[in-house]
Amino acid sequence: MQNKNLKFLEKFNNPKNTRFASFIEAFKICNDRKLKIIVETGTARDKTKFFFFNYFNWKDGMSTPMFAEYAHVNKGELHSCDISKTNIKNSKKFTKKFKKNIYYYCEDSLEFLNNFSKRIDFLYLDSLDGHNTIAASKPQLEEIKIAQKKFHENSIVLLDDKGQKTNLSIDYLFNLKYQIIYETDYQVLLSKIK
Repeated sequence: MQNKNLKFLEKFNNPKNTRFASFIEAFKICNDRKLKIIVETGTARDKTKFFFFNYFNWKDGMSTPMFAEYAHVNKGELHSCDISKTNIKNSKKFTKKFKKNIYYYCEDSLEFLNNFSKRIDFLYLDSLDGHNTIAASKPQLEEIKIAQKKFHENSIVLLDDKGQKTNLSIDYLFNLKYQIIYETDYQVLLSKIK
């Protein structure tokens, strides 16, 4: 990783971290555009304890630890929302080193986004499980409808669980003149057409 502001990401580059490539792309754009306010719905649970050892839960995507460290390195803020007290509690443990840059919210994502008063530089949507496509796609669309009022010209959006939760929100963003700038089998990254 050539950019010193992104060098910390090397430790998250693991073959089991199937979402790493799209996170790298998003962070490069954040760095280039000087984006500092990250908002995520669906807090990563980070590490899993096995007997006396902690190990990274790579399947979880590792979003919150990466966002937290990016915010720390770049003097930004991470605003992470989850409806589960357990998820928030676990994530707080593993991000405590960067707690000055993190704000946790234990509430429904729609309520959280409605009440969020800052501009959103980088929005990451990963609330709800994507097993039921219809049930998960509608809430993500509602999240986008609320959050987009807080976007600016340089805001970016990363949607998780492509094809499961993203079916309605991508079309909605297209109508707002957003385009896909990067995608993988798991995630879609969008930015406003300039």
